[in-house]
Amino acid sequence: MDIRTKREREKALVTQMIALYCRGNHKTRKGQLCSECAALSEYACQRSDKCPFMEMKTFCSNCKVHCYKPEMREKIRAVMRYSGPRMMFHHPVTAIRHVIETAKQSRERVQRM
Repeated sequence: MDIRTKREREKALVTQMIALYCRGNHKTRKGQLCSECAALSEYACQRSDKCPFMEMKTFCSNCKVHCYKPEMREKIRAVMRYSGPRMMFHHPVTAIRHVIETAKQSRERVQRM
């Protein structure tokens, strides 16, 4: 998979998770984000666009380098805690792909050791 595809997949996943969080916590309609969640989504996508490690990782949630500002990191963690378990019901294909890619990355890391 080329790096542009990985970046786009990462941004799509984060955007879906933020939308799910926003609907559940801020009672927005499907397809809409409140201003706080829209700003978080924009920030997360910008961070993904600038990531120098995209070729070596599957998803930002697996990254050991935390490039988010501390307050934004806390917000994205809240989104991940809320949306992660719910992704299987709302976006099952995306959730399964994430599990497979995470397992692949773990195997690759072990093989390099």
